[in-house]
Amino acid sequence: MYKEEQYRSFPSSVGICTIGQMPGTTPTIPGMFPNTFPMASGQFGALPVMPVQAMTQQATRHARRVYVGGLSPTANEQSVATFFSHVMSAIGGNTAGPGDAVVNVYINHEKKFAFVEMRSVEEASNAMALDGIIFEGAPVKVRRPSDYNPSLAATLGPSQPNPNLNLAAVGLSPGSAGGLEGPDRIFVGGLPYYFTEAQIRELLESFGPLRGFDLVKDRETGNSKGYAFCVYQDLSVTDIACAALNGIKMGDKTLTVRRANQGTTQPKPEQESVLLHAQQQIALQRFMLQQPAAPATKVLCLTEVVNPDELRDDEDYEDIVEDMRAECGKFGTLTNVVIPRPNPNGEQTPGVGKVFLEYVDVESATKARQGLNGRKFGGNQVVAVFYPENKFSEGDYDG
Repeated sequence: MYKEEQYRSFPSSVGICTIGQMPGTTPTIPGMFPNTFPMASGQFGALPVMPVQAMTQQATRHARRVYVGGLSPTANEQSVATFFSHVMSAIGGNTAGPGDAVVNVYINHEKKFAFVEMRSVEEASNAMALDGIIFEGAPVKVRRPSDYNPSLAATLGPSQPNPNLNLAAVGLSPGSAGGLEGPDRIFVGGLPYYFTEAQIRELLESFGPLRGFDLVKDRETGNSKGYAFCVYQDLSVTDIACAALNGIKMGDKTLTVRRANQGTTQPKPEQESVLLHAQQQIALQRFMLQQPAAPATKVLCLTEVVNPDELRDDEDYEDIVEDMRAECGKFGTLTNVVIPRPNPNGEQTPGVGKVFLEYVDVESATKARQGLNGRKFGGNQVVAVFYPENKFSEGDYDG
């Protein structure tokens, strides 16, 4: 989080204007907008009081402010206020009625950051979608301030941006980095560097659509750094996804998946059945993503097709082989069908649970893979991958 410095201690160069000031009015401070601290008059003269509205503003301030980092040296309070009020209106982020969304701006010129205070908690959350927006020629970071309290903020209003904001109106892409703040942000580490964004999203979306996703890349090379952040549209699946994905091996790496702002979490008892189903889906995704796509060959390996128990009886086994030959022969001429069977003495047999199909040419095998991969078979989703011809010819089915 970001250290909030000098927020209440203004530099000595900032003065308070008193010339011509009317009794009972608030002095003007650069960066502060009129009527931020209203005064009340009584029979004893002008006495400062804090009405109910002001107390409410004070209690919600941590959830109504956003940190804006990476400002240009020419930025000032008014230019920042005008800019963010304009873009909030442009994306449809204003929810507190007519007028500007920004009520206060404080800038630390030395460290080039600002705190921008919005009228409402919901508008501050909508402003989080503006992360990366171009201001005065450079992208700026939009984050929560260091005093942001997620659990308290959740009782005050929405903690995530409205998913229907028109971010394209200000040159931003929905679902990139926007919406990636708050207690439900997930850290995904240990990703193989060759995984594409599409592959990672496919893995994560096994649990549901994402509200935000950001694969962290090297600025100079554009290559993946091996970790990403995401937020789900349905926040109730956050812990389920973390529990199912964490510890899964991907190639030579092991995934670390957890809430970004805390340690490992455990799913609630009522989430157990959902978690079990999710883990089954992840097992399929893991098999498909363990390594870059294998080169096309004449041999296909199918998984999630047969149950080892079904292969023990001779008659059942012959029926399964014939069914496979008939169904898979629709894509081209088959020269061999191999379905490894369990060893009667209980010893581990390589390849049990897999089906190997050898076609007369690569073209037929390619058609078969396109037609079989992802199909439902006995309630399971088939995974079809090319298998090395040399290993198949040697009877090595343990690949």
